[in-house]
Amino acid sequence: MNFKLNNRFTSELPADPEEKNFVRSVTKSCFSYVSPVIPKNPKLIHVSPDVLTMIGLNEEIAQSVEFLAVFSGTRTQPNTRSFAMNYAGHQFGSWAGQLGDGRAINLFEVDHDNQHLTLQLKGAGKTPYSRRGDGLAVLRSSVREHLCSEAMHYLGVPTSRSLALLLSGNEVLRDMLYDGNADYEKGAIVCRIAPTFIRFGSFELLSAQNDIENLKHLVDFTINYYFPEVTETGKEKYISFFQKVAKSTRELIIHWQRVGFVHGVMNTDNLSIHGITIDYGPYGWLEDYNPNWTPNTTDSEYKRYAFGNQPEIALWNLYQLANALYPLIEETNDLEAILNDYRVHYDVDYLNMMRTKLGLQLAVNEDKKLITDLEHVLQLAETDMTIFFRELSKIGKDESEEIMMSQVNNAFYNSDDVANELIQKQWTNWFTNYRNRLQKEMQSDVDRKEFMNQFNPKYVLRNYMAQLAIDAANNDDYSIINELYQLLKNPYSEQPEQEKWYTKRPDWARKKVGCSMLSCSS
Repeated sequence: MNFKLNNRFTSELPADPEEKNFVRSVTKSCFSYVSPVIPKNPKLIHVSPDVLTMIGLNEEIAQSVEFLAVFSGTRTQPNTRSFAMNYAGHQFGSWAGQLGDGRAINLFEVDHDNQHLTLQLKGAGKTPYSRRGDGLAVLRSSVREHLCSEAMHYLGVPTSRSLALLLSGNEVLRDMLYDGNADYEKGAIVCRIAPTFIRFGSFELLSAQNDIENLKHLVDFTINYYFPEVTETGKEKYISFFQKVAKSTRELIIHWQRVGFVHGVMNTDNLSIHGITIDYGPYGWLEDYNPNWTPNTTDSEYKRYAFGNQPEIALWNLYQLANALYPLIEETNDLEAILNDYRVHYDVDYLNMMRTKLGLQLAVNEDKKLITDLEHVLQLAETDMTIFFRELSKIGKDESEEIMMSQVNNAFYNSDDVANELIQKQWTNWFTNYRNRLQKEMQSDVDRKEFMNQFNPKYVLRNYMAQLAIDAANNDDYSIINELYQLLKNPYSEQPEQEKWYTKRPDWARKKVGCSMLSCSS
């Protein structure tokens, strides 16, 4: 494999002078050199053809011995040195200090087709930042990350990508539910790709260490290569940089809310400086529309990272980034103005996004109340978010409330709940208002349906779907992984041959481990 290597992160940023691989505190350094552990018996399970193309490879090369060796960590690509990144972060609202790549190892950086990409293995062994972990990953979490990275891309959500999913051949000990019942699971490795894996916590670390020289170095590096539109000088440069990050972060959250995605672990070390989704752990898509739902068992009590909290948590994280950048600016007015603008712009963006989901192309004053009322009635009974909005597109603007309600009826988990007189009345009122609102639109029912279906996916990676793929993979059957990958490449298309996946969460999955809530264990 011939790559156009451009390892600028390691060539331009400070390295940890200690090259032995043991857990330690690392200062005045953005990364540590470390080699992946050689897996016992690696095997390629699945590869993403489009991501292969991104780095200049093809499917024939992906089946080669060389590909397996490089992307399992068995062999080092010539003229490269793998490394783990150093960063800190706030976890669940508390300062955690140094964190770093505990089970991720960056292989190298490449330039291809006017893109600069970092290739990283997750689950490739211990690093100086592994703390008490072994640096490995298991099959179940790796299947979820591989499929979700690609699913998010095809949904139009900014994200890291996943090149390949591999078995390591190692057995990995995990306590999946943190209940004292550890067991051995199949080890796996994911090769993920992003412009870089620089995150909010990368800047927090250097600022917390009072390493202002290297903080400036890292910010200048990031601006130079990834924010070339920032042309100001002095402190204005860093203010402009922060404004760009705040904007892309806000836009990312709007996408999450649009498709019903819940990240589950929005710690500052899990937010990319590029405004892309990274670090897929205990994520999930809303089944019933419940703003208080979180997929993370660790967060089950306080629900800090619940669906409805994601916009405010992103803002909270931006406050921490602003604090980290403060030593380069030394005044707060501009930073505070950007943070205050976040909420104003978010509200506008959210309103416009919800208009698209409802098929509204004009902007009228009553839209905000219509949307707020919808968010309320969606919670009166278990209502599948994905199915509701998809079925809503089939409604004609001259139809009765009864016909409208019947059109979305298969989105409700329990028809008896919806039959409640008070609930029926509130739904009827909403459909009356929605029909009246549609009368102000010029587009036909057919055109509105086509418009809405661009923003409301028919297929998302529900947790039970991922679990079916995991269960099969644990029995050496990888067919469901491939089937879901193909399905999720076209999430907005009807795909009539795949209707079996257009359904509410089955009853058996309501409480099944992996299908409702998940732990951070991987």
